[in-house]
Amino acid sequence: MHVDIERVADTRCHTGEGPLWHPDEERLYWTDIPNGRLYRYDPARDDHERVLDDDVALGGFTIQEDGSLLCFRGAGRVDRFVDGRLEPVTVVESATHTRFNDVIADPEGRVYAGTMPTDDELGRLYRLDPDGTVTEADDYGYDIPNGMGFTLDHEHLYLTESEAHSVYRYDYDRQTGALSDRRTVLDLSEEAGVPDGMTVDADGDLWSARWNGGVVARYGPDGEERGRIEFPARKVSCVTFGGTDYDDVYVTTALAGGERETEGDGAGALFRFDAPDGVTGRPEFRSAFPVE
Repeated sequence: MHVDIERVADTRCHTGEGPLWHPDEERLYWTDIPNGRLYRYDPARDDHERVLDDDVALGGFTIQEDGSLLCFRGAGRVDRFVDGRLEPVTVVESATHTRFNDVIADPEGRVYAGTMPTDDELGRLYRLDPDGTVTEADDYGYDIPNGMGFTLDHEHLYLTESEAHSVYRYDYDRQTGALSDRRTVLDLSEEAGVPDGMTVDADGDLWSARWNGGVVARYGPDGEERGRIEFPARKVSCVTFGGTDYDDVYVTTALAGGERETEGDGAGALFRFDAPDGVTGRPEFRSAFPVE
């Protein structure tokens, strides 16, 4: 799959992650997880800026219904980013010993949020509901719960488990938010690198970033690979669609404390390319977790 890749923000992020297009602002946000940084790219000006620099990790974020960002951070903290500052929202007490990783909002405003494993336990998947309650979404322990996405009919949730080299599909109950019947749809154990962030396009295809694999790969809902795109960075961390018509593809990468001589001359940068073959993405759902 040939595309012309453009390096749009050479931020040299330790762990660039979680790119998300903000349609109200027509700008893209993404994080540098361990440095607690939040970046914003404006394609109209072809310019980017760091809008948050904090000492608490920022694993991921969703867009709230009012346009603010709900930020999932270290020590189980969930904060709201609005008007250039963070406001505390809640603390997930059972996650204070770890940090959040990838997150996603569902059609009803819930948020599914994964946490990183520690020396003592595996990662968990939490569900934050619009009534303010926080529960574990399942009883499964994850070796790094990662990229998520919904099928077009909203009947299933995809979830990546990085160290298991797998992408799962759950049955998803839109009315209750319950997940059930986990099964593997992508077994990537023979692939170079590990699956990381992902997104689902308007045709239902999965786009999966490959940490230490240097690519983004595209798969049909049946798991058949449709193509892959190589990047000048070993650690390709996440992919999303953006732009007014959602026909731009943005990809984050990581330097991860290494050197570009070994990690690639684009490691840690944000990349963009035109979606191929008339493919487009979809707006992500917005969260509705209550804030004061």
